Amino acid sequence: MKTLINKPYKYTFAFLLILLIYLGNLKAQDNYITLDKANNEYTKGNYQNAIDLYLQIVKTGYEAPELYYNLGNAYFKSNSLPYAILYFEKAKKLNPTDEDIEYNIKVVNNKLIDKIDIVPELFYIRWWKAINSQSSANGWALISIISLCIFLLLVAIYLFSYKMLLRKLGFSFSFVFLLITLLALNFSFIQKRQSTNSNEAIVFSPSVSVKSSPDANSVDLFVIHEGIKVEITDNIGDWSEMKIANGSKGWIKKEEYQKI
Repeated sequence: MKTLINKPYKYTFAFLLILLIYLGNLKAQDNYITLDKANNEYTKGNYQNAIDLYLQIVKTGYEAPELYYNLGNAYFKSNSLPYAILYFEKAKKLNPTDEDIEYNIKVVNNKLIDKIDIVPELFYIRWWKAINSQSSANGWALISIISLCIFLLLVAIYLFSYKMLLRKLGFSFSFVFLLITLLALNFSFIQKRQSTNSNEAIVFSPSVSVKSSPDANSVDLFVIHEGIKVEITDNIGDWSEMKIANGSKGWIKKEEYQKI
């Protein structure tokens, strides 16, 4: 049986440093104190107290994968699986390359009632997503900036060098780095859009009958349970059309899920 990676102090120094720089006022000091209290409560096994304190930081508007990671751990220890998976997924959106976050998501999913077989994607879609997931939005943005600088340097070599070999190399490789710049920029936009405009959600109702249409009297298609991740594809009134990982679709009430 897999066990949760249990590191409440993960990235604590970096987290606090970023927190102080980001807020830059008395609120930062308050959050520093709150975070320290939350970590102490977690270490003592007072998980609900830790959750309450972590959520105080969340309510200030601050977002960080480390904060969501710790929240996910605390909720898991409290046996609140829907909230655990919700905050691990939030952490993953901000840091998609973190192996500990991905591992903990798998641990929680193994404890859920529903075991969904994922529909295999076409190879080129898997390849594209695999490359995209190698870095965060900021990471891809940095790569695009570096690549753009190299591209401009190569263009300058092509335009101003007196040596024919250097001019040929500058001309040839400039296209390579221009392509890298455009791809990295595209990946950065995709990552940013996914982190800010997510249509993914976690079901919180213990048991949900998925309907064939946005009507309580419509046919029951299948049943899903708390903790399962769904993709919201449409909204009508109080109803949302959703899709699960195996491709099955149906309608559920908006009150039965929370968006990631």
